Amino acid sequence: MKTTLLYLTFFMQGLTLSAQQDTTSVINKQKGEPLEGMDCTWWNGGDRRSTPTLAGKHFTPTVMVDANFTHSFNNPIDNTVVGSTALARNNEMEISAVHLGGDFTYNNARAHIVTQFGTRSTVIPRNDYSIYKGQYQLADVYRYLAEANAGYHFNVLHGVNVDAGLFMSYIGLNSYYQAENWEYQASFTSDNTPWFFSGVRFQIFATKKLKIEPWIINGWQSYAMFNKQPGIGGNITWCPNENIKMLTNNYYGADAAGIPDRKRFHSDNSILVRYFNRPKSTGITKMAFSLTGDVGFEKGGGVNGFKQGDSLEGPAQYFASIMFYNRVWFGKNKFAWTIGGGLMTNPGRYLVLYPTGQASPLPNPSDPTTTVGLYPFSANPGDPFQGFDCSSNLDWMPNEHITFRIEYVHREASVPYFAGPGGVTSPTGYTTATLPADWRPDLLTHENRIIFAVLFRL
Repeated sequence: MKTTLLYLTFFMQGLTLSAQQDTTSVINKQKGEPLEGMDCTWWNGGDRRSTPTLAGKHFTPTVMVDANFTHSFNNPIDNTVVGSTALARNNEMEISAVHLGGDFTYNNARAHIVTQFGTRSTVIPRNDYSIYKGQYQLADVYRYLAEANAGYHFNVLHGVNVDAGLFMSYIGLNSYYQAENWEYQASFTSDNTPWFFSGVRFQIFATKKLKIEPWIINGWQSYAMFNKQPGIGGNITWCPNENIKMLTNNYYGADAAGIPDRKRFHSDNSILVRYFNRPKSTGITKMAFSLTGDVGFEKGGGVNGFKQGDSLEGPAQYFASIMFYNRVWFGKNKFAWTIGGGLMTNPGRYLVLYPTGQASPLPNPSDPTTTVGLYPFSANPGDPFQGFDCSSNLDWMPNEHITFRIEYVHREASVPYFAGPGGVTSPTGYTTATLPADWRPDLLTHENRIIFAVLFRL
């Protein structure tokens, strides 16, 4: 163990020396802020702007537009994309997201509000079953808010923030906002873990390079609370230097609707390494990789975590995944090429994005632990699901505010899952069509697609 740790220390020191021989002049963090003097623009899941745009004393605006055209080689008749939180429609121009808002500050009081319009305002909330508990149609109330929180900044240590409201999740390395990610279609690891949570967040910057962030939240990607127990968790992020970022996110809660005895634990762990940095080069300017590994399980209420139980304990129900991406910048950082992919296994399918349309399960009003629908996708305890994906893309970034991306994606599943030529809606592709008795959603075990995206951020 000591030998391994010693080797890791020398490895990181070597990375630091090799990457910093030609230091960058782009500074992402200003004097007095955490990560002061570090270049964070290369991060996967981070803001690639060197400084906030139009920053004001009391208000800094946010404007983001995410538009795409994606072609599935399966050519589903109803144009529906299955198993993605980034995409919704095939073979047509789609406005995935329009975000407007910004950061408000006065003395130490603070608020962060970002709206959400486009297909993601439907795609994301549909995966939250907590909204069926009680009244007031929470999915409609909150769907047009990506982030909405307020709090106070305490001038202790290197800064302590206490905020309450709706936040973007840190589970999974990728950002919710595509303009911050190296790839457009996220790997299974990120796409099947939470994008948002509601609750209270404490951010403690113990040093300029270390953040400790506890959470008390309603639940796993949920606007409301599934049972009587809130979810608890937290994030620890450490950046020993500007070429390395390491983080861990951990969560514990009771997130099965109507089954309070079923508990969920999930751990997400990532490392980002920039192993080459020559900003003045006329060729390759930067190279970096990101590696993420997730593991979690549900136990109780008829399922048994990692262990296959008996008729009383129930089958195994867990989540394990890994994803890796490598990115190369060139042409004075105006271009970048990314390649990567991941693997996932999820017995019980409790984190799988269910196919949409007539294949989508709906909550059963008389029994919230089961689903109904004409042809629901099975998600019973123990049902197997394995997934594999890989992708490669090319970015053109004429400036730090806009990205033009072309991406090829291949995805596979161990069971029929992706929309096939017949689609998942009806024989004609329209929801108004009458369904023949012998019609079924057309699901395939694989999918290949090309994505063209335009990503703007101010």
